Amino acid sequence: MLTAIEERTFDRDVLKSDIPVLVSFWTPWCSICRWIEPVLHQLQSTHVLKIISVNADENFRLARRYQLTNIPSLLLFDQGQLVYRIDHISNREDAHRLLHIALDSVASSQLSAG
Repeated sequence: MLTAIEERTFDRDVLKSDIPVLVSFWTPWCSICRWIEPVLHQLQSTHVLKIISVNADENFRLARRYQLTNIPSLLLFDQGQLVYRIDHISNREDAHRLLHIALDSVASSQLSAG
């Protein structure tokens, strides 16, 4: 199970994190959300990354803050900045491909900054 957070802890857990954070916005009625969770667990075991989940139904203001148009939506933050977002996932392969593009973009920016 992914670490779940709420709006009141979002800034601390995401925006002030020392490592990149992938936020998975989901809802209980979303079937894609159920099959994407194992993909996220696999990523967490292979990358220096914190992955958290936010129930969009219970955290509506946070969902509005990031202008979610689809569920699931995956937002990647690095050093407090939204650096990549995935709003359209059609299958597992698509999810893997898009997540690796996102993580590669963070890795590249960290190498050029370092």
